[in-house]
Amino acid sequence: MHIVLVDMPWSSLDAPSLALGILKRRILDVFPDGAADIEVVHANLDFADWVAARTEYGFEEYEFCANSYFSGQSEWIFSAALNGRPRWRMAEFTEHFDGKMPERMLAKARELHELAPLFVRETAAKIAATAPDVVGFTTTFAQNAATLAAARVVKELAPGTTTVFGGANCDGPQGAALHRNFPQVDFVVRGEGEIVFPRLLTALRDGDADDLAAIPGLCRRDAQGRSVAHPMDAAPLPPGALVTPDYGDYFERHARSTAGGWVEPRLVVEGSRGCWWGEKHHCTFCGLNGSFMEFRSKDPRRFVEEILGLVERHRVLDVWVTDNILDMAYLNSMAPLLQESGYDLRLCYEIKSNLRREQLATLSAAGVSYVQPGVENLSSRVLKLMDKGVSGCQNVRLLRDAETTGVNLSWNYLYGFPGETEQDYDEIIDQLPALHHLGPPANSTRLKVERFSPYFDRPELGFGELRPASHYHHIYDLPTDELADLVYIFDSPHQGIADDCLNRLRAAVASWTRAYPRSRLTHCDLGGHIVLVDTRPGFSWRLLDLTDPLEVTVFRLLDTPHSPAALLRKAAARCADAGEPAGEVTAERLTGLLARWSALGLVFAEGGQYVQVAPAVANQDLLRLDADGLNGHGLHGDDTPLVPALAVPAGGDIR
Repeated sequence: MHIVLVDMPWSSLDAPSLALGILKRRILDVFPDGAADIEVVHANLDFADWVAARTEYGFEEYEFCANSYFSGQSEWIFSAALNGRPRWRMAEFTEHFDGKMPERMLAKARELHELAPLFVRETAAKIAATAPDVVGFTTTFAQNAATLAAARVVKELAPGTTTVFGGANCDGPQGAALHRNFPQVDFVVRGEGEIVFPRLLTALRDGDADDLAAIPGLCRRDAQGRSVAHPMDAAPLPPGALVTPDYGDYFERHARSTAGGWVEPRLVVEGSRGCWWGEKHHCTFCGLNGSFMEFRSKDPRRFVEEILGLVERHRVLDVWVTDNILDMAYLNSMAPLLQESGYDLRLCYEIKSNLRREQLATLSAAGVSYVQPGVENLSSRVLKLMDKGVSGCQNVRLLRDAETTGVNLSWNYLYGFPGETEQDYDEIIDQLPALHHLGPPANSTRLKVERFSPYFDRPELGFGELRPASHYHHIYDLPTDELADLVYIFDSPHQGIADDCLNRLRAAVASWTRAYPRSRLTHCDLGGHIVLVDTRPGFSWRLLDLTDPLEVTVFRLLDTPHSPAALLRKAAARCADAGEPAGEVTAERLTGLLARWSALGLVFAEGGQYVQVAPAVANQDLLRLDADGLNGHGLHGDDTPLVPALAVPAGGDIR
């Protein structure tokens, strides 16, 4: 049985397809001893080679297109190939995107749109020439148009070939709509495919119509040619059924690709599926996990062996973990095992944003150098609207502690939630200059309503008027009701903040991004006093030495978010334990201290809590200086003037 598995644009050039790697491994397990001949076509890499040979085209252009899923540019490029009509809705696309993207990228999209049909036909011809029995296409996010286009031409050239679709774009009603609207698709596997796809192959090989009709989640055509969608299996796969992917063909192809000169490859692994937080509190805007939210994770020792086995086989240390959320038990199991491995790994992981510094340090020691923490916003009110389960101060603490532990992070500032107010943003915007030394958001982005999210499923949450995102009408030649079942992103009347507030937020985020490379705020706790060094452009002071016992105590307490009442209570208890006069700790003095520190950008205040924003210096020995060293000697090795410590008396202003 000859099986071809296809990964079309716009999947990542620097990473293999996890789905196809898993399916290849499963087919080899189910059809041993050469019973199945498997070929994987990395058409995303082929596309990079093909276009680079014909146009001025590089990694930047590919990444821009690949990351334009939410705006639709990526899929529109393949819409003429999908619909079999040159220059498909070119004028409408140009009008839709005019002014919304750089003119250079708009011109590149139009150029690729005209070239795409030829690439699709050549790719399909190569597939058909191998006389495959089955061609399996994976489709996730921006792959739909290219994948459907390729399947159409494969069926034209080799009508007897069976085409099968699977992937995130095939979940639930999407898979059923895809099957009934596109006759080039013979079968759609909905949900997790490790069991279903090999079972489908077996039924096709044996001609077993009864078994075919009993496969859960499968979309097929009956004897009259009508599309039939089997009910999906309600039980997700157990963690023991999640196999190690086979990536050998990808790394061989990448090494020969134009993309090999653009970007180094990385491994893709999964330790878990589902989301343990989402099982309890599904974030209102999140459509990930689709039909299977139930959290399952692999045995930690087995997962580590899987990672190290792939690292050793492919000689690649960059590892992207696809888990929607870190299994917290892994902190005490997987992480120590990775640390003990001795490999200089660079892992990317998605985490919950309330992790503490010591937990980040554990991940860092295990090789987790990059995290996606799901910060999303810095207002507790807005975070509550999202059902995130964290506060704004906790998110700022995470940003601070990531700097301390050397963990890079990526996050977006989301807005547009029903019930949010300008006050939720103005109070934050005013304080953003104090955070310029912490990792800024990659962007400020209005939320999009995604299928499977609570905002999609529960109109009472504020998005009652949903329609398929407008860009889909430039891609598919389908009526609106069919698009409504097929697509993942939906338009709705804007909610939340108005344009004036939005413009202030965007300007503040842009300033943060510009200032970050030259901004620094660190602290060094020297026992009896705490030294802070500052280079943020929004503040004029450069050195601050906290020597007053109350200030030292309060600063240490503010390592975690505290309300003023809790600070007063705990500071009084600690000062009493240290033998300090109880009369020194008063609400008036604490209020003045917090106000002064807010003016100096030392604390972030939100939701009735405060947290200090100065990461611990990476090497405290650098700041273990005597009093003379702090008075007049630069801490940067340059001529930057520093404020002498004696010029900052307790309770006084910085001059």
